[in-house]
Amino acid sequence: MYQKLKDFQLLLVGIVVMAGILLSAKIVTNNIAQSGIAVTGSAYEIVTSDSATLRLNINTREATKAGAYQLLKNQIPMVKAYLLENGVSENEISLEAPTNYTTNKYTPSGNITNEIAYYNFSQTILIKSDDIQKIKNLSIDAQSLVDKGININTNTPEYNYSKLADLKIKLLGEATKDAKVRATQMLKATNNRPGKIKSVKMGVFQITSPTSNDVSDWGINDTSTVDKKVTAVANVVFSVK
Repeated sequence: MYQKLKDFQLLLVGIVVMAGILLSAKIVTNNIAQSGIAVTGSAYEIVTSDSATLRLNINTREATKAGAYQLLKNQIPMVKAYLLENGVSENEISLEAPTNYTTNKYTPSGNITNEIAYYNFSQTILIKSDDIQKIKNLSIDAQSLVDKGININTNTPEYNYSKLADLKIKLLGEATKDAKVRATQMLKATNNRPGKIKSVKMGVFQITSPTSNDVSDWGINDTSTVDKKVTAVANVVFSVK
């Protein structure tokens, strides 16, 4: 008699526990169905740049302002001639506004004075071309102008992809599809499936080198490599069926 009572008590406890589990599952399912499920999806594509930009900076320094500016004016045609000889067309070359500043003299003890020692001028020559290899070559060879007495600095080329706007739209769609796949997998445990999209928010795009895993809250736009990995992120909230 005692054993039967004990078995009955155990059975009753089991029924209560199972009912609690089922009730909890129903509550969780109802809550999910009401609020929806938020999922982050992503997609990326490797692209090759189709244009490049190179900046060459001519720098002059003389004891007088007029002298520094005149030297700059004399050297600009020399640099342009070099560029034309190396396959750059006239319409690929543009000049930015020159800048100037002064260098003050110092006392023997190292203190700066108000007396001007030199006048400095700087001129940036911009080269934009669809010929990536030409820009690469110029970024290396332009330093040979130093042998002609021209104080020139070569910046790192910037490589760009002109169809980025269209690619972003495409990747956003693929990232949204990826979010649905993830939501489907997550909801299998509750025997539910994702329904209509309740809201979608585009995350920032990350444009990095193909091997990079860098991310930034503000987005990355790496122009230092010819090949780029463009990554899109979509934050999607689905209704639950």
